[in-house]
Amino acid sequence: MEDFRKIITKNNGTVSVQHLAGYRLIGQGGDGAVYQLTAERCVKIFYKEETQQRELEALQVGQLTPIIPRLYEYGSNYIVMEYVNGISLKGHIKKERQLSESIVRKILFMLEEMKRVGFVRYDTEVRHILFNEQGAIKVIDHKRALTSARSIPTKLIAGLRKMGVLNEFLEHVNKLYPSLYEEWKNI
Repeated sequence: MEDFRKIITKNNGTVSVQHLAGYRLIGQGGDGAVYQLTAERCVKIFYKEETQQRELEALQVGQLTPIIPRLYEYGSNYIVMEYVNGISLKGHIKKERQLSESIVRKILFMLEEMKRVGFVRYDTEVRHILFNEQGAIKVIDHKRALTSARSIPTKLIAGLRKMGVLNEFLEHVNKLYPSLYEEWKNI
């Protein structure tokens, strides 16, 4: 963290991907790159300030729930947050080739928590759902959580279908929350 602080100070409160060459890259996409800073923290560098602002606002709202990574600090183009050491739902499905009722229960809890804290988009991709070493669920990448209204998890359902576990997921949903099953069964 000391080195990261020096980078921020030296660059007037901003950081670029080039500055983090000595850190482990843990993810990269169209909006930015994520590097692990310590065993507990990572930093997401954003290519556009607007995207950073939307993600920051969602993370701030999400601090009221355990499913959102803890927010530690931020600057004009970066956010330092909790590093989730674990496996994505996508990785879990590839490894286990099934979805247990307890995993589905955690996913449904996650969706309810997203709604409870005020997100208008209760949806995410299977690769953005993480399980830490203790098995607790965390969800990342929230840039659209407060701006894109979606009350049905179509991206999640599409990802589960693509991975071949949608029927299993819906069977558990039907058992746990029959009213949700009725909403989702024909998507």
